[in-house]
Amino acid sequence: MLHQERRKHEEDVQEKIEYHDGKVEEVFSDGRRILTFCDGTKKEISADKRMTTISFSNGDVKKIMPDQRVIYYYADAQTTHTAYPDGLEVLQFPNNQIEKHYPDGTQEIVFPDHTVKCLYSDGLKETFFPDGTVVKVEKNGDKIVVFRDGQREIHTAQFRRREYPDGTVKTVFCNGRQETKYSTGRVQIKDEEGNLILDKK
Repeated sequence: MLHQERRKHEEDVQEKIEYHDGKVEEVFSDGRRILTFCDGTKKEISADKRMTTISFSNGDVKKIMPDQRVIYYYADAQTTHTAYPDGLEVLQFPNNQIEKHYPDGTQEIVFPDHTVKCLYSDGLKETFFPDGTVVKVEKNGDKIVVFRDGQREIHTAQFRRREYPDGTVKTVFCNGRQETKYSTGRVQIKDEEGNLILDKK
């Protein structure tokens, strides 16, 4: 079987050119060209010259597609890097993590558990969890957590605030003072030790 395949391969070769530097070029009857370099690297050019595949001796493979995408497979890392003509770059890792790097500096990471993290060029970070929770971290470090049930948490250097769907807002300040504003209009304030200092109904 192997002998038959080798003979068929040799029949397909219309021309074989051996260069002084050891490079060998084979021209096939279907119009393809394969260049084999001394180090074992092979470069295959399609008949229409629109696609090129380079197979390196270390197992890496680089493909230049007709639409100008460049797909590079890193054998050791089992990672694929695709560069698009518009500047988008996509990395696919063996654990199914996917990273997208956009021309504007935005990065999007899709984790195997379907969590999506977006890093924007202005410093904003957004994480979308599969359970519907969204976490936004501003450039200054302020953090907003939006839960699926409508609750929101805001963390800043000055306070931590929890906002409930019924309109109740509970704030804990960095000095330990607590303030709760209920949807009914009632306001409770406790000092840093937890002592009630105001209860306005």
